[in-house]
Amino acid sequence: MTSTPGSAGPTGAVTPPRSDPARRVGRFSRTERWVHRLTAALALLCVATAAALYVPQLAELVGRRALVVTVHEWAGILLPAPFLAGLADPAFRADLRRLNRFGPHDRTWLRAMLRRDHRRASRPAGKFNAGQKIYASWIAGAVLVMLATGLLMWFTHLTPLVWRTSATFVHDWLALAIGVVLAGHIRMALADPEARRGMRTGSVERPWARREHPLWLRDEPQDTSTERPDEPR
Repeated sequence: MTSTPGSAGPTGAVTPPRSDPARRVGRFSRTERWVHRLTAALALLCVATAAALYVPQLAELVGRRALVVTVHEWAGILLPAPFLAGLADPAFRADLRRLNRFGPHDRTWLRAMLRRDHRRASRPAGKFNAGQKIYASWIAGAVLVMLATGLLMWFTHLTPLVWRTSATFVHDWLALAIGVVLAGHIRMALADPEARRGMRTGSVERPWARREHPLWLRDEPQDTSTERPDEPR
């Protein structure tokens, strides 16, 4: 609606410009985003309840230890569920293949990281950089180990004492390592608003994609149309 000189009220209001859809590219499907959200919620619940069980000050503050133990156990059991459900999504499976594939550019990225070379040209990356691939693999392995050791600790009558003792040792120390790694992951996410926006809305600014993941749009342009992203916010 246009306005005339001297007009007031709604007819004279100026609508703020919206983000140009042509400048954005689809990065994650709706299923992938929900898998990430649910997995993050369950992981944080596991970390929070573990802290309440092992830190005396928190244990006194929270109380109801039996309930905390039950919540911790079931959060751990359900942790793989979002991943398994996500396998029904072709986009999710395609990204899993990308995460499992290491190429020469990933070795270049790692060498640059070890040299603390922050130049973009020294850190080529596809849809996922080498650091993200290593993180995803490590977390997947850690979750499997935590699930296995947790089950050994839960069903104590099924295994010898030495198995349960070893499982407790591994479970406790790996939980601490996971907490540290998750804190680093959250810290890096907070430092990159566009990456967070991509996980929240499903799309990212095209200049960001070219800068952070230059090989992604060059080698895999079909990714830009896998799914219509949510309206940018």
